[in-house]
Formats: sequence, structure tokens, C-alpha cells
Amino acid sequence: MVVFAGQGDARRSMDLLWRAPGPSRTGPGPRPGLSVQVIVDTAIAVADADGMAALSMRAVGERLGRTAMALYTYVPGKAELVDLMYDRALAELPGGYDVAAGWRAALTRWAEDSWEFYLRHPWMLQVSQARPVLGPNEYRVLEALLGVLAATGLTAPQVRRAVSALSSVVRGAAQTLAESRQAVRATGLSEERWWHGRAEALEELAPGFAERFPLVAWLDAEGAPAVAEDVPYLEQAARGAFEGGLALVLDGIDAAVADARGGAGM
Repeated sequence: MVVFAGQGDARRSMDLLWRAPGPSRTGPGPRPGLSVQVIVDTAIAVADADGMAALSMRAVGERLGRTAMALYTYVPGKAELVDLMYDRALAELPGGYDVAAGWRAALTRWAEDSWEFYLRHPWMLQVSQARPVLGPNEYRVLEALLGVLAATGLTAPQVRRAVSALSSVVRGAAQTLAESRQAVRATGLSEERWWHGRAEALEELAPGFAERFPLVAWLDAEGAPAVAEDVPYLEQAARGAFEGGLALVLDGIDAAVADARGGAGM
């Protein structure tokens, strides 16, 4: 399921994203007062618990003990709500990183924070990056990353490419792991049972596999990481992809920095 941000009214969405939070509006009885912030926080709780597919104005209203219609006074609709949720969740991430120990250490910390964030809120990975939300926290998080990359001395085009590469590695690996966990819940079939059944069928129905696909067989035999028995394979594979991919990107940035310094000294 892919959700595109920015599907609601542009002016109303941007107004809600950038305005200062207002006071809660209290209602009759013991129910909590409503506000945009309360509605958005509740929507995030719904998505965290049940996924983006379960998100609706009705589901949020029920969790708050209100009707869906009561929410429309504060948020125009689900499209605007998704924008607000996305930007609100990003407020959890740091607004800056110390580069005193070097840009590589700071980027590693940024990547670890982002990885953990996506696994706390896997629904964030379903919000497409094709159209940014353009909210204050989205810019704040980007500014934090740019603050580290600016310390490398790379040019603006190089920094732009580094941002893209770093984001792709972190999001891609986190998405693989998030979807693996979702598959177990959705199908009721563990990774081990799924792979065991497919592997047996492949061995039986695809004789001569190694001869037909020698490089795949080589990669499987030589490139497979050590597996801890108490951790699901895909959990380890996703983490390995995250760490290995990050190291390769950081090595590439390191090489670009060295080239830039070498050229400057000529």
C-alpha cells in the first residue's frame, strides 16, 4: 500500500502544518478535549498499532470516543491528516548532530536513529517520497542531515546525491524488515516455514539450479552472512543490508571528500 502525501487542499494542509498548536477545545462530559494535536497523535497511535490500512477518520474518532464528524472541525479530511501525521512523527528525530567526532560518526548516528524510527513507525514507509509533505519537521530533519554533510566540504550537487543515497539505504532496508514482520502477521506463516517449503519445492522442481544460475549459487554459498539461531533470517538480512549499504555509501562519500581535497591542493 502506497500513500501519496499532499492529496488534500494545499492551502489548508500547509496552514495546519505550519501554524502554532492551538488550545484544546473541551467538550461535555469526561471525554478529553479535542485539538489538531490530539487528533494527529491519536491517528499515529492507530497507524502504529494496526497499519495505514486501518487509518480512517472514523477509527480515530472511535479511539477518542467521538464521531468522525466531530474531527472535521479540526482536520478537513484523511488526506490532510496523513500529512500532519507524517510531519508530527518526524518530530521524534534529532534536530542536529555533533560533528566533533567526525562527519562519518555523525552520519552513522543519523542512520541508526532513522532506522529505529522507521521500525517504530513502519507506516511511515508507506508514505511515498515522490511528493514531500513540506512540513516544518520534515525540513528540520533534512536540515540536521545537511548540517552533517556540510561538514564534509562537498559541493551542493554532491550533498544532494549523498542525501538521496543515504535515505534510500536506510528506508530500503527498514522497509524490507517492516514488510517481513507484516507478512508474518498477515499470513500466519513464519519466515522459517515459508522458506523451508519454497526451498524444498525449488530443489525438487528446478534441478541443475546451480549450473543454470552459477553467480546466484556463488553468492548464496560465499556471501551469506553468519546467522544467529535466535534471530529470524530476514531480520538479520535486513540489518546486514542496512549496515553494509551504509558503509558503502559512507566509503563513497569519503572518496568524494578525498578527491575534493586533492583537487583543491593542486
